[in-house]
Amino acid sequence: MTDSARQALDGLRDPATMQWYAIPLLAIVFLIYAGEVQAARRSGQWGAVIAGATLFAADFVNESINGWGFAVSGYSALWLAPGPTALRTMVGWNIDIMFMFAILGIIYHRTISDDATHRIAGLPNRWFWALCYSAICVAVELFLNRGRLLIWDYAWWNSGPLSVVPIFVFGYLWFFVAAKVAIERPTVQGRVMVPVGLVGVAVALNIVGGGLLGLRY
Repeated sequence: MTDSARQALDGLRDPATMQWYAIPLLAIVFLIYAGEVQAARRSGQWGAVIAGATLFAADFVNESINGWGFAVSGYSALWLAPGPTALRTMVGWNIDIMFMFAILGIIYHRTISDDATHRIAGLPNRWFWALCYSAICVAVELFLNRGRLLIWDYAWWNSGPLSVVPIFVFGYLWFFVAAKVAIERPTVQGRVMVPVGLVGVAVALNIVGGGLLGLRY
């Protein structure tokens, strides 16, 4: 096991690490969603809420897979977040990251055009912004990695020119694609099933891993 993996396990899901700043951040997330729900009730358009829930659910799936990779390998996860936080929920996930992903889908939805055929630089606008936001997220990860707040222990998942590609695709792009698919489904029930299905996958992974097998991640 790498040193950074041991550090990520230290204080894992320990409420004694909680900091007061998490409370106003949680309130801000609630405020954002309350505003979006209120607007959706008036307009009947639930796209922002669906996009927000879908992107967060996709990240939940990723973090569960990341934890499984660490537990099975006994070496390290693809990414680790061993730095200071109000609460480390998984070895690569903390409450600060969770708050960010909870609203990132809403930000994406507020950026894209209502017209799915609208193009930017020759690309459908929703793909254009998915690629842009994924690139921004990777840039932030590179910055966090330089500060040793986000650790990569595998050579093929790192800051190199080629090894950054899987971070871009698996780490972020598919989140926005999932949000795009969800908001473009023809019925409200179909849209809701996308985040519900993703959460179901993540919960199943954690029930099997943590509950039944006793894996710690």
